[in-house]
Amino acid sequence: MNEKAINRKVNFEDLGLIAYKDAWEYQEKLFNEITRAKKEISEKESRQAVTPNYLLFCEHNHVYTLGKSGSADNLLINHLQLQAKKAEFFHIDRGGDITYHGPGQIVGYPILNLEYFVTGVRDYIFKLEEAVIQLLADYGIASERLEGATGVWLDTGTPRVRKICAIGVRTSRWVSMHGFAFNVNTDLEYFNFINPCGFTDKTVTSMEKELGAKQEMEKVKTALKAKIAGVFGMEIV
Repeated sequence: MNEKAINRKVNFEDLGLIAYKDAWEYQEKLFNEITRAKKEISEKESRQAVTPNYLLFCEHNHVYTLGKSGSADNLLINHLQLQAKKAEFFHIDRGGDITYHGPGQIVGYPILNLEYFVTGVRDYIFKLEEAVIQLLADYGIASERLEGATGVWLDTGTPRVRKICAIGVRTSRWVSMHGFAFNVNTDLEYFNFINPCGFTDKTVTSMEKELGAKQEMEKVKTALKAKIAGVFGMEIV
């Protein structure tokens, strides 16, 4: 019996600054496209057909998102205070707790047929973390994983432990959506109004804060895209 065809080509798109709701709806469209394609391939028992894959980068207007297993108590301000901060709030269908998205942050949404790239969800999250860890190393920032928590962290095992990249994903029928939020030039003040990812004893940071200067977003995006492609074995198109 022939092996299933594998498609490692990934369609990349930078959506720029986009409202969270618009990006979420676009993700859903692409997610549904892949799941429909997988169903058709299965029904026809075709081993030559392949499904598409997508990697979206964007920045969002100020917004807080709460994962399906999170607690609304981790949002520390009310509706009127949200409005005053020109921020929105969404309860969404990814894993994880509450996080913040805003300008100066690279938000990545890999919408992939995971069968082509990983052995499981843990492997998927590990590889997302690995791409960010490798990128930060190129900038002279030592980062690592934190046991019991997703994302990329600095100075683990010390009182100064802080997160620079949050990860929260949804997978269904071996298709992924949502993804990661990587702080580059992020306004960290907005994290003061939540318990980030549900933690009350840990802080957040950014490349700008760690390096003492604003970073060139396009340069970081290009480097991060290359790291993701390398770790997952993608062919970016």
